[in-house]
Amino acid sequence: MKNALLINASPNGQVSHANQLALELLASLRHRHPELELIERDLGAHPLPPLGMDYARALTSATPFDAPEFGVSEALIGELERSDILLIATPMHNFTLPAALKLWIDYVLRIHRTFSSSPDGKSGLLKDRPVHVLVGSGGFHQGERARQPDFLTAYLSHALNTLGLFNLHFTYLQGLVFGEEAVSAALEQARARLSLEALFNNPAYA
Repeated sequence: MKNALLINASPNGQVSHANQLALELLASLRHRHPELELIERDLGAHPLPPLGMDYARALTSATPFDAPEFGVSEALIGELERSDILLIATPMHNFTLPAALKLWIDYVLRIHRTFSSSPDGKSGLLKDRPVHVLVGSGGFHQGERARQPDFLTAYLSHALNTLGLFNLHFTYLQGLVFGEEAVSAALEQARARLSLEALFNNPAYA
């Protein structure tokens, strides 16, 4: 394992609870893989440019992959292709993923480049790898205390599957608006669950 890609979609940036937990996971990996290099993409601190008409036209024409219109897309796809593990730290906004993460998906989920389309449906063109999605939310959308729907998990799973990524793991940090004790409890539950993952507890993993 040589490269890890961390996508932070939180407007809270580096202090996001999900992002901090992702960094903890990466630190544990570095104990066994000291050579592990981290590519960080902070979508809040460095927002991606909106999709424009030139990009839309390039998608529907025979435009070379190295054309300027695909510059941002190629840079993001390149980061993804170089990664051996992908971590996504994201909040849940209005029942689903934030606009910043949706825009990243719109750039990397690209026909003829990261997926192909046929009468039988879409097929991913990227090699599979472990993907850990850490979802932070103020309320509850999983378990007995759920009071709102969760459209993030199904949508993001389908989008990542379309890229060819199927080794998906979702961890939820819920109830983060209910004070420090609630935050600590959510983090401890998440750490306990993640410690059972082979990636983080098996020294033989390579």
